[in-house]
Amino acid sequence: MITVMKFGGTSVGSPEALKRVANIVLNEKGPKVVVVSAMSGVTNFLIGVPQIPLDARKDFITQFERKHLDVAEQLLDASLLDEFMKDFTPRFNRFKELLTSDGSTDPFYMDDVTSQGERFSSLILSYLLRSMGAKSVALTSEDCGIAAEGKPLFGSGDLQRTEAMIHLTIKPHIGQGEIPILTGFYGINPDGRPLTFGRGGSDYSAAVVANALNAGLLEIWTDVDGFMSADPRIVPDAVKMDEMSFEEAAELAYFGAKVLHPRTIEPVRVKHIPLKVRNSFKPEEPGTLIHHLRKPEDRLLKSVALKTDLCIITISSAEIAYHPGIVARIIEKVAEDDVIVYSISTSLSTVALLVHSNDVNVALNRLNLLNNGEIERIEVKHKVALICAVGDNLIGKCGASADIFGAVKDARANVEMISEGASDVSLNFVVPMARAINVVEVLHQRYVVGGCR
Repeated sequence: MITVMKFGGTSVGSPEALKRVANIVLNEKGPKVVVVSAMSGVTNFLIGVPQIPLDARKDFITQFERKHLDVAEQLLDASLLDEFMKDFTPRFNRFKELLTSDGSTDPFYMDDVTSQGERFSSLILSYLLRSMGAKSVALTSEDCGIAAEGKPLFGSGDLQRTEAMIHLTIKPHIGQGEIPILTGFYGINPDGRPLTFGRGGSDYSAAVVANALNAGLLEIWTDVDGFMSADPRIVPDAVKMDEMSFEEAAELAYFGAKVLHPRTIEPVRVKHIPLKVRNSFKPEEPGTLIHHLRKPEDRLLKSVALKTDLCIITISSAEIAYHPGIVARIIEKVAEDDVIVYSISTSLSTVALLVHSNDVNVALNRLNLLNNGEIERIEVKHKVALICAVGDNLIGKCGASADIFGAVKDARANVEMISEGASDVSLNFVVPMARAINVVEVLHQRYVVGGCR
């Protein structure tokens, strides 16, 4: 079975890190496919392109070139560096042409620009593996047919098209004993244009590749040991979780844990492909295994995640419960600008939406376009945080919610909003941001470390 290995920006961010990655890849038994992010800092570097006038981008382009060539020169001997430059030069010339063109009227221009980093990190790693005696080939998403669909900067993988293409483009290289090194972060839309999967999207693109190859395992190599029972910056005695279900990992990733891009789960879940999160700086650590099986726990909670800087937008309208079309129009309006709604709560005359504070003004502008007769009042509550408490079968455990909210009371926090029942592995609720850390500490101490049921 094929193993798909994905390495993040910090894992390929320096010559030393790249050597470590190359050794990890070579030590992996059996056929493998590697997906890489851009070197750390490069994507942020590229996001700043629109702020630089066209006639002032020369230094920017030179910095980009020098960053990658400095790394390649440290890793490759003279003869292999000459071979590397034959592949590097056409990619760089295309990059230079892209950055010296005016993309103001091209909706996919920034997808093209921000996906450039992966094209060079993958090339360097492939040549490094060759220098260590392995057979390797660097392939872009265009080369291997990673298909995408959707709006600019918010693409999704087309799993069926990708599977059809990848069997034709990648399998032959594996059959010849080569290690394909693929660009992460983006796919190709039906018009042949690069379409990125959103920030952190290389995790997701690796899952799309694993799905297409019917892989035996997806490994996400990052700079942490795996999923933790809480953010160790908040809770110093947080412990690593050895195993989790897909549902538990998805909830934690979506609601605050920064270990894994939340969209990574679905492409592997549908085919029961196990996923491991591992630390490329500590390859001896086994990491966290995520799979479709649930492991019953004696303790009430496995982990507690926290998402901060949120706001509650409350929309009031007379007897909104008897006019469901209003709720649909509210959500549709907010979604027009790709605002993420983390939770929704309704009553007879109100609907409350939980959004990030950065999205409040965008959401309000959209809501104000609704018919004035439909909405009576809009209120915003700032500085709230979302707590995601994850455990096995929380809905089926009598009194679980009461126990959790009892702990919230002991942390002297008020619950502003509740989401329960959408998932049987998590209870999500909103508290004032000023008390959020206290809530996490109390829940973790009582129901994770303390083991209370």
